[in-house]
Amino acid sequence: MGVVGAVTIGQAPRDDIVSELRLLLGGGVSIVEAGALDDLLHEEIAALAPAAGEAVLVTRLRDGSSVRVAHRHIMPRLARVVEALARRADLVLLLCTGTFPPLHAACPVLYPERLLRNFVQAVASDWHIGVVTPDTGQVAEQQTRWSEVGGRVTVCAASPYEDVSRLAEAARDLASQRVDLIVLDSLGYNVAAKEMVREVAGVPVILPRTVLARAAAELL
Repeated sequence: MGVVGAVTIGQAPRDDIVSELRLLLGGGVSIVEAGALDDLLHEEIAALAPAAGEAVLVTRLRDGSSVRVAHRHIMPRLARVVEALARRADLVLLLCTGTFPPLHAACPVLYPERLLRNFVQAVASDWHIGVVTPDTGQVAEQQTRWSEVGGRVTVCAASPYEDVSRLAEAARDLASQRVDLIVLDSLGYNVAAKEMVREVAGVPVILPRTVLARAAAELL
């Protein structure tokens, strides 16, 4: 069916994401991975941490640990990786829900943030939307970003890479505020997390990796 490039802002491989993408895309699809931090050592990655007031991105490294990096540091590295991988693929999937400008590529690039925003706006523009984001440093930005979609927005933080009990707590918090829909705004959240949040909160839950995979399947 084709070759799909999967680009993480952290380090490849991202078995935690790609294993579920494979199931959703079905047989016949070959997935090639690359990461913006693939060639960096831990001390070099530490130098990419956000300063006060900078846009924060949270991602996972090859050893399973999570890191906070500044958006401005990731952009040039991400652009190079996408351009290189696009020469080998029919379609590139960006494994991050952050906001990115159009990236130069020889094939289509799917941006999860755009897919999520348009999907939620289409089905729930006048609903009370709950958003779960990985890091407390992202809450204010997410409040602004999702308020542009329409309706009322409540944001809370719970990392997909830490104790799942915090995610359950976030789900209870959002349920107590009577949200109509929850968006797990990171590719780090998995299908099991979606099912748990839906069970705890009792409302529909939107998961970026499933939205991304289903959009990709339409193009393959």
